[in-house]
Amino acid sequence: MDTVLRTLTIYLFLLVLFRLIGKRTLSEVSTFDFILLLIVSEATQNALLGEDYSLVTGMTVILTLVLLDLGLSVIKSGSKKIEKIVEGSPLVLVENGKALQGSLKMSQVTEDDILQSARLAHGIERMDQIRFAVLESSGGISVVPASSPETQPIDRQVEQALRRLLDEKAMRPQPARPSQA
Repeated sequence: MDTVLRTLTIYLFLLVLFRLIGKRTLSEVSTFDFILLLIVSEATQNALLGEDYSLVTGMTVILTLVLLDLGLSVIKSGSKKIEKIVEGSPLVLVENGKALQGSLKMSQVTEDDILQSARLAHGIERMDQIRFAVLESSGGISVVPASSPETQPIDRQVEQALRRLLDEKAMRPQPARPSQA
């Protein structure tokens, strides 16, 4: 029972810790972050197993972690509030080409991070070419390009072409029709 309680405590501690350090850290792992993660995993192993390195203890820890994860998934699927607490919610970082400094500061995301995501996803080079940039719950940045002729929906382009055609037709003089007698 001691192993299960230790596992539950460590799981909840790590869940809160990773929720507090932010989504971006989990998405973009630097060399320093990776080394830190290795050290944390070793410390976690020691805390989970204690002095008992038996096969049964290891299997108990693994089973407890899997059941905790499954249980949390069930709870999240039944409650949007719990899901928002555990997973967080998307955060708008850029709106109509303007970086929202409060959101950037809160999420520890830089304008360079946003532009990198924009370049990779859409070939965008400048902030003013971004309609929205959103830090997703997963830690990735989604970019919606600003409207341009290439990104407008095709039906809008067809509608504009039809209007031009109708306008040109209305401007042309109409030939006189012979009258019917």
